[in-house]
Amino acid sequence: MLLAVGGHSRNIGKTSLACSILSATRELGWTAVKISQYGHGVCTQDGKPCDCQPQEPLHRWAIGQESNPDGPEDTQRMLAAGAKRVLWARAPQGALGPAAEALRQRLRGAEHVLLESNSALDFFEPDLYLSVLDFRVEDFKASARRHLARADAFALTAPDAEPWPWFDRSLLTGRSYVVAPPSYCSEELMGLVQGKLEARRTGMSVSTRS
Repeated sequence: MLLAVGGHSRNIGKTSLACSILSATRELGWTAVKISQYGHGVCTQDGKPCDCQPQEPLHRWAIGQESNPDGPEDTQRMLAAGAKRVLWARAPQGALGPAAEALRQRLRGAEHVLLESNSALDFFEPDLYLSVLDFRVEDFKASARRHLARADAFALTAPDAEPWPWFDRSLLTGRSYVVAPPSYCSEELMGLVQGKLEARRTGMSVSTRS
């Protein structure tokens, strides 16, 4: 199963939701992937500021594997939550293609993969795509807006807040789940994930909500 977890901005609960899913289904031996895209002046090798140029082959993209579960970084949290393997893919902003192809090779043979990314949907077709939305936060990533209609479910962290004026509220019909910190998950949303996993196992189809 390929599960994608995305969201429209930073620090709205994407990694927490991913970790909740990993923890609840750790027996599946997930490969979890964090995908980061950097702007000018940040190196893909370690995510730190540098003066390297994106066109240099050494710095075009990087994929590393997390080995330390004891720390605050997103990849460390995923490993601590129960992922069997955690990868961190990094590329310059708007240039994820080469890294995505290399990542595809690294994921061969993995039965269950969780991608924390919106942009990954430009290159991968997930079995389930969950998008975290916080109507109180104005920032909205272009990648999240681009794939809004593809979301199988929306995890709403502030359901009583007014959606953005431009937002198509009909997208939420039958696809919205109220979540809250610290898990940013819910019994209903976890039921959707479990249902999709079971459907993949038995070859049946599964809907979001009635």
